[in-house]
Amino acid sequence: MTSSLPTLSLLETRVLGVLAEKQRTVPDSYPLTLNALVAGCNQKTSRNPILEVTDAEATAALDSLRGYSLVSESSGGRTFRYAHNIDGVLRIPSQSIILLTVLMLRGPQTAGELRIACDRMHNFADISAVEGFLDEMAERPAGALVVKLARLPGARESRWAHLLSGTPAEDAASPSAVAGGSTDVSLGEVAALKANVARLEAEVAGLKALVARICSELGIDG
Repeated sequence: MTSSLPTLSLLETRVLGVLAEKQRTVPDSYPLTLNALVAGCNQKTSRNPILEVTDAEATAALDSLRGYSLVSESSGGRTFRYAHNIDGVLRIPSQSIILLTVLMLRGPQTAGELRIACDRMHNFADISAVEGFLDEMAERPAGALVVKLARLPGARESRWAHLLSGTPAEDAASPSAVAGGSTDVSLGEVAALKANVARLEAEVAGLKALVARICSELGIDG
């Protein structure tokens, strides 16, 4: 982490990442209301780990981030809205903010994974362009914002991680780690798998109900 900012918690980086993401993906709804922010924090897709953030927890994180000047609050109609100030505090290009956003929301990623994950916010020309901005953040004079992790066994590329929450664990589990033979799976991955199973079970139940209704309408014994 930089010398000018404290180490942020997982919840604080999730809140900050959601604000930065939604600024670019749903600009008409930005700045975000508390409800929209909490929904973004609790998304089951494009998030690792999966969290269940309450309004009170999000509000506490916002208050903390406001103290660091990373978030601003404004009154829009009958509710307060929140915006990030990453660019004003860290003084980095928009492309770097986007990469940092994905790392905060999804955890360690390779340059190739980052290029794909960033596509809705910015279209990087190629992987070397991604690596160029990552290298700049890793060598930032005011303090590194990202770090290149040691390559996992069997992996073809090294992953990158943000440093806003301090130095990450080098052995953090990932899909590539599991493919390489590791038996360690993160809580976020377990939660994501459970969510996927629940979604599939719901879809199967819906299809069964649809088939039963069609059979009933056609007079067919299901």
